[in-house]
Amino acid sequence: MLRWLLAVLGYFVYRFPGAIVGFILGSLLDNLSVKGRRFQTSFGTSQQHVTPADFELNLLSLASLVIKADGNVSQTELDYVRQYFVQAYGRDRANATFRIFNEVIKKREISAQNICALLQQRTRYESRLQILHFLFSIANADGSVSTAEVNEINRIAGFLGVYGRDFESIKAMFFKNPDSAYKILEIDRTATVAEIKTAYRTMVKKYHPDKLQHMDEAHQKGGEEKFKKVQEAYEQLQKERGF
Repeated sequence: MLRWLLAVLGYFVYRFPGAIVGFILGSLLDNLSVKGRRFQTSFGTSQQHVTPADFELNLLSLASLVIKADGNVSQTELDYVRQYFVQAYGRDRANATFRIFNEVIKKREISAQNICALLQQRTRYESRLQILHFLFSIANADGSVSTAEVNEINRIAGFLGVYGRDFESIKAMFFKNPDSAYKILEIDRTATVAEIKTAYRTMVKKYHPDKLQHMDEAHQKGGEEKFKKVQEAYEQLQKERGF
């Protein structure tokens, strides 16, 4: 460590007083180095894991990109994000995260590519699917999801390594049209009843809430919402096809 190296050098130059000064100076530099690495983690550097604080800041950073995507910063969307964080992490921790975000990250350009590269390396695929659902929920908080918001979330999905069919499945949960149920189940309108049943079983496994037990309560609740949409899509096709 730097503190011991400077202590030894100080001893050779100024004996014991130099060793003490070198140790103190080295300690200060070591602490600055650690803080710098922790801050840089939010922008995609190669740390070995994502701490809870890092994950929250990265999630908030991606949320801010979606909120600003259409050029209209909606207070409803901002309130949704704050409430989500309070529910997931508690009021004190959420406030601390927002404070750091306001003081530091908002002053710098946010790189979705760097953040997503880190998350892709350090989080499970089902967790990244839940991040997409969260981002769509933000965009939908004011009652509609704009084209600009869809494009931004699609860009983030690409950086996260999410497959196109999974992106379209989650997207369809926020748009009502004749093809929505099919897209949620990741099948075409020409699918047979047997293919619909198979697709349903596959999606139940993919979106089952148990896959998010490692995440906080708010994320688990979002997982339950995805699971419910899959069930509703299947029930809709059962009625349409009569099986």
